[in-house]
Amino acid sequence: MIGIDIEKILQLAPSPAYVVDLGRLRYNLAILDHVQQRSGAKILMAMKAFSMWSVFPLIRKYLLGVCASSPWEARLGREEFGGEVHSFAAAFKESDVVELLKVSDHLVFNSFGQLERFRPLWEKSGVSIGLRVNPEHSEGHTPLYDPCAPKSRLGIPRREFDGKSLAGVEGLHFHTLCEQLYEPLERTAKAFEERFGEFLPGLKWLNLGGGHHITREGYDIDGLVELVKHFKGKYGLDVYLEPGEAIAIGTGVLVAEVLDVVHNEMEIAILDVSATCHMPDVLEMPYRPAITGGFDAGAKAHTYRLGGPSCLAGDIIGDWSFEAPLAAGDRLAFEDMAHYTMVKTSFFNGIQHPAICTWEPETGELKVVRRFGYNDFKGRLS
Repeated sequence: MIGIDIEKILQLAPSPAYVVDLGRLRYNLAILDHVQQRSGAKILMAMKAFSMWSVFPLIRKYLLGVCASSPWEARLGREEFGGEVHSFAAAFKESDVVELLKVSDHLVFNSFGQLERFRPLWEKSGVSIGLRVNPEHSEGHTPLYDPCAPKSRLGIPRREFDGKSLAGVEGLHFHTLCEQLYEPLERTAKAFEERFGEFLPGLKWLNLGGGHHITREGYDIDGLVELVKHFKGKYGLDVYLEPGEAIAIGTGVLVAEVLDVVHNEMEIAILDVSATCHMPDVLEMPYRPAITGGFDAGAKAHTYRLGGPSCLAGDIIGDWSFEAPLAAGDRLAFEDMAHYTMVKTSFFNGIQHPAICTWEPETGELKVVRRFGYNDFKGRLS
């Protein structure tokens, strides 16, 4: 990974462990702040992607707040991050709304039914209320992660607005992207404005959601700045962005150790990290992480199937080749494993949870922020 001392991290980190490079994190945050300064956008951190709250003090030097998907996330954002807290879920219980109104600045509903059902709760709360809309413009490549897929439950289609009251609604929100560059946003924003532009005059804010890879090489930052300025200038709105990946992209390493190598038609290396426990997107999306020094199967002399220690037969991370053979005790570094990793882990099979660490390149210090033990596993159930 660019700018990260993988060799030193593999030497110093426990295994398994998630390690976040603070230098690369600051690099990403500086880009996002640059976008804020140039465009006037307000950028929030999507906690669903990255909730490593020990680094919140660093992130809040640059960003204005967080967006949350549940009362627990919103509470964590309020307690550990501060700033603005924006909350959305596909549907709420009444108890959710009561709790969220105590800790949120914006609360976004996914239907007119919930907007009206909970009106007596929010109407005098002082919390700014919004609606999530579905622009019905699909840019997703994987249906599982496409909020605009046919029959999507996420966002209100334009036809549902006919005959409905927007009394008390101060903003609209759409979230349609997943790890994408600027051009899909540009096309989506055009579709959104064509369908929903008539409702923007008189509103206070527009939230363009997340999935923006603003900090990835090749992102058209100038285009994003102009798009934000367009909505601010034409409609007099505050414009929010709520990236998750863009904050943590390129910052994280998952350190793993080879436990054993077995043979069954091919060489199979069993690691102390698991696809199902520690990187479920490998099985769900599917997603293939990069490995430092790892290549596509067959590209080098030694090819292995990498799998986890769990009882799940399909706990397979994938096939890679290496220049040298693998043996028990060897360390591997899975790259770009900060976003949508720690937030998705489980204790399935009671497998050891990776430690959470930071790497400070300016001092060469690797700090173990948190280790997990038996009581963390036991406390999940009763």
